[in-house]
Amino acid sequence: MTAPIFSNHGCRLNAYETKAMEELAASAGLDNAVVINTCAVTAEAVRKARQDIRKLRRSYPDAKLIVTGCAAQTEPDTFANMEEVDAVIGNTEKMQASTWAGLAGDFGTEPVQVDDIMSVTETAGHLIDGFGTRSRAYVQVQNGCDHRCTFCIIPYGRGNSRSVPAGVVVDQIKRLVDRGFNEVVLTGVDLTSWGADLPSEPKLGDLVIRILKLVPDLPRLRISSIDSIEVDEALMQAIATEARLMPHLHLSLQHGDDLTLKRMKRRHLRDDAIRFAQEARRLRPDMTFGADIIAGFPTETEAHFGNSLKLVEDCDLTWLHVFPYSPRPGTPAARMPQVHGGAIKERAAQLRAAGARQVARHLSAQVGRTHQVLMENPHMGRTAQFTETTFRTPQPEGQIVTATITNHTETQLQV
Repeated sequence: MTAPIFSNHGCRLNAYETKAMEELAASAGLDNAVVINTCAVTAEAVRKARQDIRKLRRSYPDAKLIVTGCAAQTEPDTFANMEEVDAVIGNTEKMQASTWAGLAGDFGTEPVQVDDIMSVTETAGHLIDGFGTRSRAYVQVQNGCDHRCTFCIIPYGRGNSRSVPAGVVVDQIKRLVDRGFNEVVLTGVDLTSWGADLPSEPKLGDLVIRILKLVPDLPRLRISSIDSIEVDEALMQAIATEARLMPHLHLSLQHGDDLTLKRMKRRHLRDDAIRFAQEARRLRPDMTFGADIIAGFPTETEAHFGNSLKLVEDCDLTWLHVFPYSPRPGTPAARMPQVHGGAIKERAAQLRAAGARQVARHLSAQVGRTHQVLMENPHMGRTAQFTETTFRTPQPEGQIVTATITNHTETQLQV
């Protein structure tokens, strides 16, 4: 073994940062090492990270084993006390070239390098070109979160919200387009908070419009998960007028009951979510929505859950990410009265079934329609609404092709 082995857990942003760490480690000359980038979103995520560490130690008994990521940031002692682990580095340290130089040299003088993430005020200096598929690149424009939802540990792993300046973002996207990427996705921990820490406090919509104006050769711009209550007027204008902004939004909704939303310390109510979905679809009739929804949040009754289940149709959601609630130590929700595990499992199943019905409805409505499909590989691409589409005959990877839908499976369109 020479080149480091990287194991990524958790969100798309973690995957982005794992790619950045690969480049930092290579530049530093680190070899014979295993790096685990952990997730802290649930207690189960931490358990899986520990399990992966033990497995990788058995597979690579002589390698340096380095643990980083959100779980390493929030509970460094948990990993430092594992006999399999040689070093623990925090979320700030993992993006610094000096950290990797130390790991590649004498392996550093401190086995635990985790500073106070809340003291970090600058955006990370890493910007990588081309993470993703050969057709789609992801650009991190924001990190951290200023909000304190009662179920979430992530602010303590990521710190407060920090934004990448618009000019830096535009320059990176120009490089990506020059390299042939046909789609760019803007990512962040709390994307709609972008700009609040920058001079004149621009909004996410201002960034979107600036990108589309200054990078006219970019065919498709996509934005990842957003908090609908924070969507600004400029972003709504872009949704209405910019064809290159893809008609697919993933909404951080979490629940459909007002009392539960208040106990979660969310910033919106049920009617806010419905109103946003209706307005976005009025401005862009081909808009589709994904959404995060938690099943079995503490104190959730059958009536509360019923409101959440009904929200799927009220907002006409298509792509659901359903999370069965599990208590995360260190969060207020973990101290609330818990819902029985069997009820959580059943409610999650009902939500997934509702999501499957919505997907079936969406797929059926596309038969006979013509779409612009960005090819991720020779036989599969995605429409502007992010719907997987399969082709019998090979298509040029990375290109946007025009296709008429002839059929569909339970999860994909067919050409």
